[in-house]
Amino acid sequence: MVLSTASYAFKAFLYGVVGATIMLLVIAVNFLNDKPELQVWHTVDLDQEFVADSDVATFAEYLALEDRLFQQLDESIECVNVEDSSTSINRYTKRSLSDPSAWETNWNRTFELKRESPRCGVLLLHGLTDAPYSLRAIGERLSAEGAYVIGLRIPGHGTAPAALTQTSWQDMAAAVRIAMRHLRGKVGDQPLYMVGYSNGAALSVRYALESIEDPSLPKLDAMALLSPQIGITAMARFAVWQARVGDWLGLDKLQWQTVLPEYDPYKYASFPVNAGMQAYHLTLANRVHLSKLAAHGRLNSFPPVLACQSVVDSTVSTAALVRDLLIHLPERGHHLLLYDINRCVQIESLLISRKVPDIVQMQSHAHRLYTLTWVTNQSPTRAMVEARVYPPKVNEPEIVSLKLKWPRNVYSLSHIALPFREDDGLYGARFGDDPTRIHLGAVAIRGEKGVLAISAADMLRQRWNPFYDYQAARIVDHFKLNSRVVVD
Repeated sequence: MVLSTASYAFKAFLYGVVGATIMLLVIAVNFLNDKPELQVWHTVDLDQEFVADSDVATFAEYLALEDRLFQQLDESIECVNVEDSSTSINRYTKRSLSDPSAWETNWNRTFELKRESPRCGVLLLHGLTDAPYSLRAIGERLSAEGAYVIGLRIPGHGTAPAALTQTSWQDMAAAVRIAMRHLRGKVGDQPLYMVGYSNGAALSVRYALESIEDPSLPKLDAMALLSPQIGITAMARFAVWQARVGDWLGLDKLQWQTVLPEYDPYKYASFPVNAGMQAYHLTLANRVHLSKLAAHGRLNSFPPVLACQSVVDSTVSTAALVRDLLIHLPERGHHLLLYDINRCVQIESLLISRKVPDIVQMQSHAHRLYTLTWVTNQSPTRAMVEARVYPPKVNEPEIVSLKLKWPRNVYSLSHIALPFREDDGLYGARFGDDPTRIHLGAVAIRGEKGVLAISAADMLRQRWNPFYDYQAARIVDHFKLNSRVVVD
C-alpha cells in the first residue's frame, strides 16, 4: 500500500511537471508570437541575392547580380499611398520621407570612389541590418586622401529585412573576398586596407584570418574597426530554437526578434532571428580560428588594428574586444581608441554603475601589447575631453588636449554613433533643410508618450559622434595617408 501510494504520488508529480512545462512553453510561444502582422518586406523571397555558391566570380558580376536584385525588389514591393500616415515614413513607399530611391544617390547600393592613381585601396564593410551609407563619410574622407574606395553592400542588406532570414555569414564572407580581389586589381601593388563597422568588423577579422592561411587572397596592410562585433551574448545561440519552433508550428512571426515600422532608409528596423544567429556563429568562428593561429604562432602577420569603441555598448561586448582579439595579437602597432562616458558629475550620478566597464583594469592589464587611447573628461566637472595615451606595457599616460567637449545632455556614445558626423543629413544633430527627407538624429523629441510611430528608445539613442573628425584623422594616420602628427 505504501509503494502504491508512492507510485501515485510520483506519477502525479511527473504529470504536474509535464503539465507545467507545456503551459510555460505555450505562454512563451504566445509571448514570442505577439508581434505586429508581417508585411511583404518581411516575407518577400528575393532569389537574386548573392550567396556563396552563386555563379559569380568577379566584382562586375556581383554588381550585375545586384542590379537584378534591386529590380526584383521594386517589382515585389510597391507601396504608393503616401497620404496614409502609416506609410508616410515607410522606406518602401514611393516618394515618402524615407524612400531612398527618391534621393540623388541610393546608398543602399554598392559604391566605388575611383582614383586614377590611387595611393591605396580601402574596402568599407557596414554593419548588420545597415547599408553602405553608414561608412560613406569615412569613405569620402579616405578618397580625398588618395584612396580607391569600395563601399560593399553585404548580402542580405539594403533591400528588405526578409533577405536576412536566409543569408548566412559565409555568403557575406564570400562577397568580401570578391571585392578584395577586385580592389587589388584596381590599386596594383599599393597598400590595401579595410574599415569594418560592427558586423563588418567581424567580417574584416574573418578575412584577415583567412588571408594568413590562403596565399591567393590579397593581404591587408591595416584595418580600422568601429564598434567591432567581436563578442555578443551567448543567448544568440538559442535563437535557432525559436526559429525551429516557428517552423514546426507554422508561426512565421517566430522567425523575428522584432517587427517594427521600416522608417529608416538605410537600416532595417525589424530584426530576424537568423541575423542574430549568424552574427553569433561568425564571432564564434573567428574566435576558434584566431585561437588556432595563435597556438601555432601565426598571428605575427595579422594586420595592424585600430579599434574604436564606446565603453558602453548595448549591442557588442567592449570587454570581448580586448579578451577575444587584442590581447592575442603580438605587438605590431595595434591600437584601441576607447570613448569614455561623459563623467560630468551632473550626469554620472544618474547612471547605472554596473553598466560601465572598469577602464583602470584595461589600462593596467599586464599583457597589454597594444596602445590604449582613452578619450575622457579633463575633470569630473568639465565637459572638455582629453586623450590619455597608454603605450604598450605602460600604465602612465601621455595627456593630449583635444580641444573638444561633450555636447550638452549627451552622457555617452552608442554602438550606432561612431561612424556618423554631427552634420550627417540623416543621423546628425540638427534637422536638415530638406522637408522631403526624414531626419533621425535629434537627441530628444519631447512630448507625450505613446504617440510617436518610432519608439522613444530609438529616438533617445545617440546617433552621431561628437569626436568624429578626431576619429577620422586617426584612421587616416593609421593607414599612413599623411606624415604629420594627427593630434596637435
